[in-house]
Amino acid sequence: MKISETMFCTSGDLLASLASPETAEEESQKPLKGEGGRIVPVLLPLPLIGPYDYLDPGLDLCPGDFVRVSLGRREVKGVVWGAERAGEVAFEKLKAVQERLDVPPMTEALRQTIDWIAAYTLSPQGAVLRMAMSAPAALESPTTSLIYRLAPALHPQGQAHARDSDDETAQPEEKTCETGQEELEIPWPKGVRATAARQRIVRFLQGMPLDYPMAPALLATETGTSPAVVRGLAETGLLERGQQEDRVPINSPNPHFAVPNLTERQANAAQDLCKAVDSGAFSVALLEGVTGSGKTEVYFEAIAQCLQQNRQILVLLPEIALSAQWLDRFARRFGVPPEVWHSDVGQAARRRTWRAIAEGRVAVTVGARSALFLPYPDLGLIIVDEEHEQAFKQEEGVGYHARDMAVLRGRYASAAVVLASATPSLESQANAESGRYRHVLLPERHGGAQLPKIEAIDLRVAKPGRGQFLSPALREKLLKTVEAGEQAMLFLNRRGYAPLTLCRTCGHRLECPNCSAWLVDHRLRRILQCHHCGHSMPYPEQCPACGAEGDLAACGPGVERIAEEVKTFLPESRMALMVSDLLRSPKDVAALVAQMARREIDILIGTQIMAKGHHFPFLTLVGVVDADLGLSGEDFRASERSWQLLNQVAGRAGRAEHPGHVLLQTYEPENPVIQALLSGDRDRFPREELIRRHRAGMPPFGRLAALLLSGPDAAQVDECALLLARRAPREDGFQVMGPAPAPLSILRGQHRRRLLVKAHKDCSLQQHLRAWLSDVKLPHAVRLRVDIDPHGFL
Repeated sequence: MKISETMFCTSGDLLASLASPETAEEESQKPLKGEGGRIVPVLLPLPLIGPYDYLDPGLDLCPGDFVRVSLGRREVKGVVWGAERAGEVAFEKLKAVQERLDVPPMTEALRQTIDWIAAYTLSPQGAVLRMAMSAPAALESPTTSLIYRLAPALHPQGQAHARDSDDETAQPEEKTCETGQEELEIPWPKGVRATAARQRIVRFLQGMPLDYPMAPALLATETGTSPAVVRGLAETGLLERGQQEDRVPINSPNPHFAVPNLTERQANAAQDLCKAVDSGAFSVALLEGVTGSGKTEVYFEAIAQCLQQNRQILVLLPEIALSAQWLDRFARRFGVPPEVWHSDVGQAARRRTWRAIAEGRVAVTVGARSALFLPYPDLGLIIVDEEHEQAFKQEEGVGYHARDMAVLRGRYASAAVVLASATPSLESQANAESGRYRHVLLPERHGGAQLPKIEAIDLRVAKPGRGQFLSPALREKLLKTVEAGEQAMLFLNRRGYAPLTLCRTCGHRLECPNCSAWLVDHRLRRILQCHHCGHSMPYPEQCPACGAEGDLAACGPGVERIAEEVKTFLPESRMALMVSDLLRSPKDVAALVAQMARREIDILIGTQIMAKGHHFPFLTLVGVVDADLGLSGEDFRASERSWQLLNQVAGRAGRAEHPGHVLLQTYEPENPVIQALLSGDRDRFPREELIRRHRAGMPPFGRLAALLLSGPDAAQVDECALLLARRAPREDGFQVMGPAPAPLSILRGQHRRRLLVKAHKDCSLQQHLRAWLSDVKLPHAVRLRVDIDPHGFL
């Protein structure tokens, strides 16, 4: 497919910009020819802007074939790419493709997706391809194992075939066994002993289908013999040796395993999604429902419908390692767990899963954003759960947003796409309001549960005691909740004990040596750690600046400090921390969730990972320690993210028969986000925020691109930033702001300066950026990163 400048758009405008594929699948499979021979363009998973030309040494290569080629002195795996090449390099200088790899070719839909993402994000094609070749071992020929089968002449089906093909062929005497199946006399070779063990093996295989392969150990076990007997029988010629590809069985979800009883609203929503799946065409639906409304059960029905069509399903979760409850719910609905794909999956499992997906043997894959680039041959449904989550935006390398690229992948695969959230992103809200997405609503909680009552505690009036962070009202409510035998949650989006440590004597603040950030006190581990680069050090006994002993003071609260405070007035309560520092695997999360379900925890204290879809049926109180955290800053999305996070946290309360209560501690009860939460009007904040964005020309009504320069020399980075600013285009609808130091002006030892591009919605942003940046040559020590549609501004 040709990528044109008119296709570029903001993340909220994908549907309007995507052109239909111009090349049919069958056309793309034609051999490629060049003058004087066959030239094939091969794209390599390296930071290259396009494919290289190679010769086809008679392999009849087609677009999508995985191949091995020589690049300099090394061998590299790549993919035959694109249409016929014009032979930019002299024919006699081209190297030949070494081999075609034994793996299904990459589909046209995935190649189109890679091309589009590379052009949209201003990334090298090879860098995007690398994400689609993230399991290199899967491209190698699969391992094989020795198997045996009965010689066809001894099998009833083989004999029947022989009789049909030649009536005059002499047949051995036939008998009928007790099961009614035809049994043959065994023509033992002369001099070969017909032992009872050998006869059992032959009789067993006569009862199996023709060409039925059996591993030696399994055959010996089934017949009560030994592998040595099996090998000996093979030497007589009565068994034929062969090789079979090693394959681990893949789970097959059953759409009818445990069909749920849906409410009328849920059933209507499920029917809407199932119709989209049935159409076999591309569509996008925004599934919006309040917390606890049963969104997962609804889109499970769309998965069941797609399974019945024998098409593949991809479910994207923002943090797959923290989604143990989701995987358990899937297994209860469909009988088996899905295949899982994320960074914590081991190499052997990645190889197995990647290849099984390419061969069409995997029905359902659940994964993090990287699962978008797996080689599905027939993708029928894509679900993006918690589509508002910032974790779907990749900040390093190719800067894509998985939610938007899921829409793109669905377009090229002719798949239905479902974006699910209780607090949808404003981009998705705008697309739903404009009619680009269907809007499927679930306004009520499942099973008659009510939404929690939300109240604000004005900390200017109800002040916590000296050295405390919980107001008297929140303390009293915690005490009553625990006494009633119910569970409570305290939310503070700060890990560790305190975000800052300073010296009372000299005022020195302990900072990271590599970043312009404070070191966070992790009292449980007795370390100070930077949450940006990972640098850590033991907690010092004296001030590094003045040497004063015992004068280091923790400033501000983290979750560990809140737990310490709760222990002072509820010493008998059973508490647990839910933070990523302590929960490093799905098993850890599952164990903690199980403790909550068994009511072994009274008070759960943690960060935002508590808000990610967890269901705690006995939790009735949520206390937000600092509701103002994140409301302000340089990020124009700060209010939206705070509204989403506080909504999600509040939604953990009262999900079963007991009513929920949410207390927000705040110094700004008049803030629009706090007021929207208190009003109970779910549409109030999105409605008002979209108006503010429209007036300011910000996404989804405008376009943004961030340019980040970094390097070890601050003066050199400043000089390059000023050079970029001076060369910026001067056109209507294209505004360049900066340069300015990034909020984290030093990160991992690199000095950082930012420029922000703001453009009109109809501006050809990528075209302007290409022309601008191609006119500026930067020194090798300075790195420039371009982020289209930025979501983070650190």
